[in-house]
Parts: sequence; C-alpha cells; structure tokens
Amino acid sequence: MAEIQQSLSTDARTASTRLVLVGEFVKEFKKLSRIAAPMVGIFLFDYLLQVVSTMMVGHLGQLQLASVAIATSVTNVVGFSFLSGLAGGLETLCGQAFGAQQYQKLGIHTNSAIISLIAICPIICIPWIFMNKLLLALGQDPLVSHNAKKYSLCLIPALFANAILQPITRFMQTQSLICPMLITYFCILCFHIPVCWILVFKLKLGILGAAAAFSLSTWLNVVLVSPYVMYSSSCKDTRAKLSKEAFLAIKQFFAFGLPSALMLCLRWWSMEMLILSSGFLPNPRLETSGLSICLAITTLHFIIPYGIGAAASTRVSNELGAGNPEAARRAAWSAVFVATLEAVIASTILFSCRFIVGYAYSNDKQVVDFIAAMTPLICLSIILDTLHAVFQGVSRGCGWQHIGACINFVAFYLVGLPVGGVLGFVVHLRGKGLWTGIVVGSAVQSTLLCLITCFTNWNKQATKAKERLRERGRSSAA
Repeated sequence: MAEIQQSLSTDARTASTRLVLVGEFVKEFKKLSRIAAPMVGIFLFDYLLQVVSTMMVGHLGQLQLASVAIATSVTNVVGFSFLSGLAGGLETLCGQAFGAQQYQKLGIHTNSAIISLIAICPIICIPWIFMNKLLLALGQDPLVSHNAKKYSLCLIPALFANAILQPITRFMQTQSLICPMLITYFCILCFHIPVCWILVFKLKLGILGAAAAFSLSTWLNVVLVSPYVMYSSSCKDTRAKLSKEAFLAIKQFFAFGLPSALMLCLRWWSMEMLILSSGFLPNPRLETSGLSICLAITTLHFIIPYGIGAAASTRVSNELGAGNPEAARRAAWSAVFVATLEAVIASTILFSCRFIVGYAYSNDKQVVDFIAAMTPLICLSIILDTLHAVFQGVSRGCGWQHIGACINFVAFYLVGLPVGGVLGFVVHLRGKGLWTGIVVGSAVQSTLLCLITCFTNWNKQATKAKERLRERGRSSAA
C-alpha cells in the first residue's frame, strides 16, 4: 500500500512538473509573440519599399527594370545589408544592458553605433560611385551598367539615413518597444507608394524618381522615429546625450558588430554568387530567371523567421543580462519550436501549390515548370533558413556572433558553393545543382548552430554577460 501511495505521489509530482513546464512555455510563447509578430511586420514593410520601387520601374521597360534590379542587388550586398549586420552588435550590448537594468548604457551604445555606421558610409559609397565600371568588368551591358550607377548614386542619402535608423531600431527592439516602429514603418510604406508613383510617372524622373522616393522615405522614417526616442517617457531612462563615453565604446561595438555583419552577409553574398554563376549555365536566361524567382520566394518567407530570430535575440539577451540563464535557455528553444512549426506549415503549403506558384512571377511555361521542379528544394531551404535565422538570433543574444560568422564561412564557402559548382557544372544538374549546394551549406550551418546551442552552458553565458557589463562599466569610468 505504501509503495502504491509513493508511486501515485511520484506520478502526481511528474504531472505537476509537466504542467509547470507547459505553463512556462506558454508564457514564453506570449512574450516571444509580442515581439516577433510586429517585428515581422516591420521587416515586411521595409522589404516592400524596394519591391514597390522595382515594380514601378518595371513598367518603364526592360532596360530600366534590369538596371534597378542589378543596382538594388549590389547596393544591398555592398551597403544596406552590411549596415544592418553591424547594427546587430547592439542586440548583444543593448539587450544585455537592458536586462541588467543598466539603462544608460543603451543610449551610449546606440550613439556609438550611429557614429560608427555614419563613418563607414563614405567607404561603402566608393563601389557605388564606380558601379558602372564594376558591372562592366563582370560582363554586364554598358547601358544597364550606366543606369545602375545613376540609380545607386541617388540611393546614397538612404544609406546615411540607414546608418541612423538601424541603431535606433535595435535600441527600441531590445526594450521591446516594437509597436511605435510598426506604426512608423507602415506609415512610411503608405507614403512611399504615391510619392514613388508621382516621381516616376508624373514628374517623369524614371529610375531616378524611384531612388529619390526610397531615399526620401528612409529619411522620413528617421524623422518620425527620432522624436519618440528623444521625448517619449518609455525611453527616459535609456536615452543618452552624445558624450565621450560613446566614442570610447566604439571599439566594443565593432567587436560585436563586425562578426554580426559577417554572419549576415556571408550567407547573403553566397546567394548572390549563386545567381551570378547561373549566367554561365546553358540556357542562362531560364536558369537565371528561375533561380531569381526561387531566391525571391525564400527571401519573402525569410522575413518571418528573421522576425522570430530578432525576438529570440531580445529575450535571450534580456534574460542573460538579468542573470536568468534558465529563462534564456527556455526563450531560445521556444523560438526554435515556434519557428520550426511555422516553417513546416509554410513549406507544406508551398509544395501543395508547386504547379501554380510560378505563375505569380511569370507566364512563361518553361519558367513555371522550372519553379515546380525546384519547389522540393525551396521547401527544404525554407526549413533550414528558418532554423539558421533563429539560431543566429540566439547567437546575437548570447554574444557569440564570431562563432556564427566562422560557421557561415565554412558552411557556404568551403562546403555549399563548391558542392553547388560540382553539381551544377560537372554533374550537369544546372540550376538544381547550384541550389542543392546552397541547401547542403544551409544544412551544415543549421546543424552546427544547433549543436552549439544544445551544448551551450547557459550559466556560463549569464556569467559572461555580467562580466561584459562590468567591463563596460570600468571602461566608461576610465
């Protein structure tokens, strides 16, 4: 009888523990959702700014569309993505400082990031200024190269605006002040659509009008969000005036910002290299246009896991800064679970629609059939990209971006691209072979990031966060 009672007592404790774990997961899911859902909206509205500009220009003719498409690709690769990656360093610095209630450090690090990004912009502008020569060296059409240069030059004001906007976005994200940004980004998109149409068609500025509209919209975003940071009571403890401390913190910002930028850009650059490589395949028009559509599909979906990754970064960094390693671990794996579930649903829907999804991008039967054949690989890419987006968010929250950057280099440049080259050109699988290489690279990347997260000592990460905050305090005092 005593044994039965003991067994029942053990079962009751086990059931109680399970209920507690489920309850904690539900709580964490709610916290993640409150950050992730609006962040997805923010990234979507930001992405649509360039989509709208490209769509408007597409009605001007093939030359204008090709010029803007190439200029957008180059300016993203050598510019906007790099600034966004650098600003990712604030997800560690500001996120952990906020969790530790060292609120003034958020303003100091944000000022430091703005100074650093603005200083880098003139260097980024150099390849933009000589874009026509760069594209001609890559074998592009002279007219396309000339127009791409004109478009990129008109985007330079947007680059400097991004140098301010990206740090402010991370400053607010790490405090979970997401809704004000969601409203401003939505308003900017609503402003951009008519202004772009007026400049392109009514004032007949063509591609220059599309670039000017984008630059104007980006600066307006800065103008709208800056007063909130400067005057809102929500930021009264975290905003800081420009001071000597901001300049002293630049070195520390780059210590996290540079590997964060590499972590983002190495993956992005490998995809662009894939598209360029497809131009050397037999029937390059079909292969290039088909792979470009595949990239467009995966990029559009990537907005969702990227938003979940941003939420994971915020939750993990806040909890580590607060000295709650178990809560940080729970936040990381909750984000992985939610993102994986979303990826499986999205890839299932895409696979079910594989014979018609191509018509959203082209009426050419060859292109539609190409997309249908590529859909299983695209679905696999969606699942793997989702995992890496969330794991990279966790890495930014913990502060081991340098490990993520090394993994990306190995996965894509030592494994993915070589495998894709062999399958595409030697085995003659063409575009499917090139994309398979990227899928293999993504699998290697996701596996390694998953293993590192599995074996992470969360107590040690919390201790490191505390030491990092203490070091910042000593350097500020000095």
